[in-house]
Amino acid sequence: MADLSPIILPVSAADIDAAARVLAPFAVRTPLLSPPVLNERAGTRVFLKPEMLQRTGSFKFRGAFNKLSSIPQQARGGGVVAFSSGNHAQGVAAAAQILNMQATIVMPADAPLSKRERTKAYGAEVVLYDRDREDREAIANGIAAKRGATLVRPYDDPLVIAGQGTVGKEIAEDMAALSLTPDIVVAPASGGGLIAGVATAVKARYPKAILMSGEPDAFDDHARSLRAGKREPHHAEGRTICDALMASIPGELTFAINSRLLAQGITASDAEVAVAVGFAFRELKLVVEPGGAVGLAALLAGRIDARGKNVVIVLSGGNVDAHRCARQERRHRAVGRQCRCRFVREINQLAETSGEERDLLGLA
Repeated sequence: MADLSPIILPVSAADIDAAARVLAPFAVRTPLLSPPVLNERAGTRVFLKPEMLQRTGSFKFRGAFNKLSSIPQQARGGGVVAFSSGNHAQGVAAAAQILNMQATIVMPADAPLSKRERTKAYGAEVVLYDRDREDREAIANGIAAKRGATLVRPYDDPLVIAGQGTVGKEIAEDMAALSLTPDIVVAPASGGGLIAGVATAVKARYPKAILMSGEPDAFDDHARSLRAGKREPHHAEGRTICDALMASIPGELTFAINSRLLAQGITASDAEVAVAVGFAFRELKLVVEPGGAVGLAALLAGRIDARGKNVVIVLSGGNVDAHRCARQERRHRAVGRQCRCRFVREINQLAETSGEERDLLGLA
């Protein structure tokens, strides 16, 4: 006889409600924006969740703070250790600073300079590694064992997922306040913690909503895994401008959720992402990092059938490195390819401006 008992997922809507109570005094409740210029361009009603307005410039503060708050007082003396390309690093460092804990962050040596420097500014110790030759998790585990620290994983942790899920809880509440139903909800995916939390919260209130993960072309492990019904790695070589979305395979806990709640994974090319970043910068007056703009890129490129639907897109962060973008454009020129993105040329000019101007623009 078939087992008809309900499936228990690693994170519930109740867990997200609890995380929201923990976060309420510390996190920013980011708004839901529906810019007319975007609605006209997309030909439908679009809502943006701008997590670049969150503490540390990305959604990652939510999960990090929820996790660190759960550590018992007697276990906080050893501090915390995390591994991250930048946004989780800043989230953990900021949460640790608020809670008076020491943070050590293992970061790739090629992470954007802005993310490394801001992580240090929150008081964290940064340990660099070579992402092509070294195992960041092994390095972090070694540090944690030596110091008696708590390892804070970037996505495969129920408390982290629940914290990220407060993004979805706010989306559901704000759409309800507008008497609207979210038909499609898209969020970027690396390890899958953000979209897992968002899907859990949105599906609890709107079970017919279509949830999608967003990834760069070739770095499409979620799209592959959702099609296969099991965790599968991507086979990309080299880099993508979406440096925050380069995990090789979905997390175990996150995929247990996403395989049940997501309809599909969508992707966008680096060129399409660059166009979306430029559109957000020029038309919406929003600074979005490439990885945070992948859902918007897919929409603008026509990769989402959004006709007649209410579409919600999470812009997951805004920690842009102007100098990195400038180098990207110079690489395009070096191999004789013409850059198709006006934004990259603009950002190249910004990279030549004074430090004070870059700080003002949030691009330093």
